[in-house]
Amino acid sequence: MMNYEIFKEVVTEKFMDYMSGQYKDMKLEIRPVDKVNVTLDGMNLVGEGNITVTPTIYINDMYEHYQKTNDLQEVLQMAASKMEHALKEAPDVVPAIDFTAAKDNIVFQLVNTEQNKEMLLDMPNRSFQDLSIIYRWIVKTDVEGIQSTVIHNSLAEKLGISEEQMFKLAVENTRRIFPPTVKSMNDVIRDMFMKDGMPAEIADMMIGEMPAEQTMWVISNDRGINGAISMLYEDKLHGLAENLGTDLYIMPSSLHEVIAVSASMGDPNELAQIVAEINMDQVALDERLSNQVYHYDKDLRKLSLATDTPNKRLDGIVAEPKLIYDSKNQSR
Repeated sequence: MMNYEIFKEVVTEKFMDYMSGQYKDMKLEIRPVDKVNVTLDGMNLVGEGNITVTPTIYINDMYEHYQKTNDLQEVLQMAASKMEHALKEAPDVVPAIDFTAAKDNIVFQLVNTEQNKEMLLDMPNRSFQDLSIIYRWIVKTDVEGIQSTVIHNSLAEKLGISEEQMFKLAVENTRRIFPPTVKSMNDVIRDMFMKDGMPAEIADMMIGEMPAEQTMWVISNDRGINGAISMLYEDKLHGLAENLGTDLYIMPSSLHEVIAVSASMGDPNELAQIVAEINMDQVALDERLSNQVYHYDKDLRKLSLATDTPNKRLDGIVAEPKLIYDSKNQSR
């Protein structure tokens, strides 16, 4: 089986052989693309006038397919088919780039700052604890799902809007398009059982009841997409804290949700250790949010970092130790 670098070279050489004749005059381009928490190898076709066709296909995803099947021809055929479908759909998906079309559809997303330093240089953003708020443009919403694009500096310039304007728009739009939700873990599990066809009475018997102050609470949105941003809506945190009668510790389980517990349930550093272990073992890299734990003070109505663990990055890479200058051992 080929390693990734050889696979990438073969894809570069062979991909156009699998495209239909009408696309043979286009040029294949491969470039690094900064995604949340990771940089991928993006593949585009470029036609006359250097117009790049979207969306991008990622060679990294193709390689995962290849690792599972060990069938290079199948991988290339499926990728070419996906690209041709994208070419046909692109005119219907990408709207005109203007402020009027975007202003009601710009929303928030939270990402880890340390893990995404390079990506953040190329997009409007603002800091929030150890995280950064970035912006997405919801391009299309239908029964099949949501299509969106991250707003990079170039798109922001074409839209003619500042980060401050985006923030004000996103405050309202995110809450409207992705209404925040707070559910007990019991209710989340019950909903999962019932979706699989289990009668409500049996689901209730299996789950049982737990005192509110000992319960884990899932904070997300009604679509379960990029729901961690819902912890920015302080009224939701305050309502939960008032209900429990305590401050909260908030554990980021992924980009899509965070888990809140009563501050009486444990030590934040121990909770952070659990978060880091789950991140590394159970959460895909591109969905990790943070290894830290946050504290919500219900009296001050303020959210802040409760921990400062050394594992700031989310990919397991740690900074190399700095060399300490020792004059006694200096060579003369």
